[in-house]
Amino acid sequence: MMNKYPKYKPSKVKWIGDIPDHWYLKKIKYVGKTLAGGTPSTTNPEYWDGDIPWLNSGKVQNNIILPDDVDKYITQLGLEQSATKMIKENSVLVALTGATCANIGFLTFPSTANQSVVAIENETKLISKFLFYFLLSQREQILIERSGGAQSGINEGDVKNLILSLPQLKEQETIANFLDEKTSQIDKLISNKQKLIDLLKEERTAIINQAVTKGINPNVKLKPSGIDWLGDIPEHWEVKNLKFVARVQSSNVDKKTNEDEIPVLLCNYIDVYKNEFIDDSFNFMEATASKKEIEKFILKQDDVLITKDSETPDDIANPAYVTQNFDNVICGYHLAQIRTNRDKIIGGFLFRLFQSKKFNSHFEVSANGVTRFGLPLDSITDVKVSYPSVVEQLQIFQHIETETKRIDITISKIEKEIELFQEYRTSLISEVVTGKIKV
Repeated sequence: MMNKYPKYKPSKVKWIGDIPDHWYLKKIKYVGKTLAGGTPSTTNPEYWDGDIPWLNSGKVQNNIILPDDVDKYITQLGLEQSATKMIKENSVLVALTGATCANIGFLTFPSTANQSVVAIENETKLISKFLFYFLLSQREQILIERSGGAQSGINEGDVKNLILSLPQLKEQETIANFLDEKTSQIDKLISNKQKLIDLLKEERTAIINQAVTKGINPNVKLKPSGIDWLGDIPEHWEVKNLKFVARVQSSNVDKKTNEDEIPVLLCNYIDVYKNEFIDDSFNFMEATASKKEIEKFILKQDDVLITKDSETPDDIANPAYVTQNFDNVICGYHLAQIRTNRDKIIGGFLFRLFQSKKFNSHFEVSANGVTRFGLPLDSITDVKVSYPSVVEQLQIFQHIETETKRIDITISKIEKEIELFQEYRTSLISEVVTGKIKV
């Protein structure tokens, strides 16, 4: 049971509420010094690759910012010729715009920052770590009060005028030290839970890899597959090019709506990239297509869809499995649609094969591009696939479903535990820095 202060008074700030009787309210500009950042010209090489750390707003992620977080450095000339300034260590950073708007960071080393960051250096009436925790607990309110809850941004003036509820310095330090200790303990628990999730995901991947390349019989005899990246396979399995056991086609259906076409629902890249299974629970995008496109790209049960474009070659050919027939959902642009010959290979087995790291590595090598990578159709159709009888494929598919479901349930439980720890962490910080509980 946490202690309360003996007496409280109204702060008259609705999102701070009542505060301890001996605390007081101050705007940041009266207790701290703010510094706006800036960016040296990126076209002048004399300004860059020096030894002065430079941070962009993306590094401000409601976190403690360490030297290892820096990936860009400027020169002394770059510092002198730009609006950016040196920021002292133990300063608090506030991101001003974009997706990171109102994110808070605590700087542990001297640095500079870009124009989307404002730094707050502590002065005689403020402990920086207390300020960090206070702003961290109030960032949602900062967004609501200063930018209407949107990501449009705040400015240095908004930061200067933010209201703090403050005790005296010694009590600020006590609170900061308490929260350092408690958040460190919680963060360690969360980290351990996350490591457990990572291990479970590795186990999940290993189960899929083993089942679709070696089968589920541990005593099966193996033979060389003749494929370097695949290695040995069960001696009764066949090996063929994908084009001989399935029809592969790249969709050319875009997201546009044309008056002379038929309304449809579109299964898009993000639907496949973020999900394993495609069913009617999705909120598919509305679009239009020609009758010929609908007939060609309609989704059918047991289809396998794969992403054929990516920003990196190691993140390509991600699959999703279509679990039912659709009347008006068609395969969208940037995807390949694969429909198997079910006498030879079933879609469920092929879907899991695409999830196998050994199999998927073929597409990493085949991807073409510089800033964005794509798969030529023949790199998909010509890939070698190894497979057993349809009966055994069904057994393998069901085995993977059972094992991955078990792991997914465990992961989901751990993720809920992490969420509860994170909620407790947030609540604890808020209650302590606004004086609702005494430490």
